[in-house]
Amino acid sequence: MEVVILAGGFGTRLAGLVRDAPKPMAPVAGRPFLEYILDDLIRQGATRAVLAVGYKKEVIIEHFRQNYRGLEIRYSQEHAPLLTGGAIRQALSLCREERVFVINGDTFFQVNLPALRDFSEKKDGGTAIALKQMEDFSRYGAIEMDMAGSITAMYEKRYFQQGYINGGIYDMPRRVLEDYPKKFSLENDGFPRMLTEKQLFGFPSGGFFIDIGVPEDYRKAQELFASHA
Repeated sequence: MEVVILAGGFGTRLAGLVRDAPKPMAPVAGRPFLEYILDDLIRQGATRAVLAVGYKKEVIIEHFRQNYRGLEIRYSQEHAPLLTGGAIRQALSLCREERVFVINGDTFFQVNLPALRDFSEKKDGGTAIALKQMEDFSRYGAIEMDMAGSITAMYEKRYFQQGYINGGIYDMPRRVLEDYPKKFSLENDGFPRMLTEKQLFGFPSGGFFIDIGVPEDYRKAQELFASHA
């Protein structure tokens, strides 16, 4: 199992709480947040990870080097911002397997990855997004899909009483972004195109989810992970 992790976040909204480190390395209950993500991946059978790094990349490289608990680690280094799509495209070029999981480095979402892979392999080479159902939210956009799991609409951020959100875990073909530009947004450019081509699918998961991108949830993560240490 091969994984790309987006680990180049600036963490602008956490600037008052986290200094001198990229967002995925923010300390949570005494450990870098990224370690929790890698631990879960190892538990599920991951053997190789490509970390897409940019801002303060040396912090991540010096900490993990080439191996973490038996997980082989390689680095896709941005020398100028490529946006999410460009970062993934560059990292996928270093991958070997035909399908690769892509994970946001500032989000912990307990998804059954083998089940997600089984689902996505039945969708004719498309990209599958792990979805989390939420209520009373405005921080995220919402996603609609049909009974077969095909995503039919993706809505911008606004208040929703309930709905599915993008959980930040994708299963995609390694070559799916090869004809995209070097710099582009997966959310604003890639997903709309995949939606039009009917190559975007949703996989609901009820697993534990937390995004440390804002101070409130970052503080909540401290308590939650400390209680499960």
